[in-house]
Amino acid sequence: MTLLRNVLIVFALLSISASAAWAQCQTWNDSNRKEEAENAHVVYRPFVKDRTAEQLVADLDDANFKIAFDNWKTAYDISPAADGQRPSHFVDGRKLYRAMMNKAPDEAKKTEYAHKIIALYDQQAQCYKNEGYLTGRKAFDMFYMKPYGYSLTTLETFKKAIDLGGNSMEYIIYDPLGMLMAYLYKSGKLPKQEFIQIFEKAEGIANHNIENNKQYGQYHEAGFQRMQSHVSEIEGEIFDCAYFKKKLLPQYKDNSEDLEIIKYVYNKLKVQGCEENDPDLAQIKAKYEMLATEINVGLEKERRMNNPCYDATQLQKEGQYEAAIARYQQCADAAEDDEAKAQVLYSIAHMQVWELGQLSSGRSNANKAASLKKGFGKPYILIGDIYSKMSRGGCDDWNQRLAVLAALDKYQHAKSIDSEVADDANKRISNLSGALPTQEEGFMRKIQAGQSVKVGCGIGETVRVRYQ
Repeated sequence: MTLLRNVLIVFALLSISASAAWAQCQTWNDSNRKEEAENAHVVYRPFVKDRTAEQLVADLDDANFKIAFDNWKTAYDISPAADGQRPSHFVDGRKLYRAMMNKAPDEAKKTEYAHKIIALYDQQAQCYKNEGYLTGRKAFDMFYMKPYGYSLTTLETFKKAIDLGGNSMEYIIYDPLGMLMAYLYKSGKLPKQEFIQIFEKAEGIANHNIENNKQYGQYHEAGFQRMQSHVSEIEGEIFDCAYFKKKLLPQYKDNSEDLEIIKYVYNKLKVQGCEENDPDLAQIKAKYEMLATEINVGLEKERRMNNPCYDATQLQKEGQYEAAIARYQQCADAAEDDEAKAQVLYSIAHMQVWELGQLSSGRSNANKAASLKKGFGKPYILIGDIYSKMSRGGCDDWNQRLAVLAALDKYQHAKSIDSEVADDANKRISNLSGALPTQEEGFMRKIQAGQSVKVGCGIGETVRVRYQ
């Protein structure tokens, strides 16, 4: 008895289910109200045909909209599947309810109409099959209707659409799906692994259509690019090296002479986990280094040609002192203020003294530098060094000693006006302190301490005599 009762219950449930499905798919050919249904269909169709929901709102006043809706409702209630050959009652019903949703004054009504729109998708799928296409359309509409929108329910519908539709899926779903996935991931509602699975399925469908769908391939490509743009903010957290190679290598190949793009692609791939020994990464690195070298050589050449100050410093480093001095002179002539010019003239003087042995020219340029910049001690240090060198250039012993006094005077003056050179000045003063004239030498020449005398050796300075 128990078994028989269970069998009867199952049979009754199946009968109810079949009856409900038949009622949803009933045509007017199966109804004793066929004429009424056909008449209602003929009345409402001209209002709805070739109009969008937005156009229904714009084109129809309340009276005509009521005529259209009431007659559609009559036709639909009698024969949801119309004549069984076309799903116009389901499609037109969705248009009418969407128009009503757009006009509805409160959220409760909008929600009610949204649910009716989704129900009409489900009923059409039962009667006319084509479930993959219809589920994609349903998911698209759900995303843009407030009761569903950015919800997991909407995501599940998109997932079902992808599974049912496969490569036949419409290109319209990429854009909203990308926005939805990004939102749910950032909200912590969509796990990383599930995100990747959905994305890779959508990518596979897009690639198939780009390669094989002559009519709509370009739309799949554009749609998938929009999907990628929506997830670009978070893609670094989700995807690995393989994903970014697939995405960025075409960009590298299309711009293989653009240093900035090559640099971006290389750095991005490294950040996303690509190993240094990855063949693609190694190729990009080699290309970057080669191109950077070529560009830098060109830039360096141009910079040196157009910037005499920079060129002079490089020539100096290269040991081309005569050429460096010539370029420094151009730099000094172009200097806009005396302080800058003083620095350049000091550089010229330093090379003339220490690299070329041109003591007279060096002394002249050092004096010019000192006169242009107040409190500039380095030129005086250099002049002191010149006097020290000149003292060893064939002078007699007395004038050598006087040259030392002239050098010491310059070192003392340098540190008195410029604290930055004080250490250098003190070291030189200490080194020369034992080379002052002796009292015996002064006695022989009848020159007293404190007496002013002129220094020979080509120096020509007047110094106050000090003895050891």
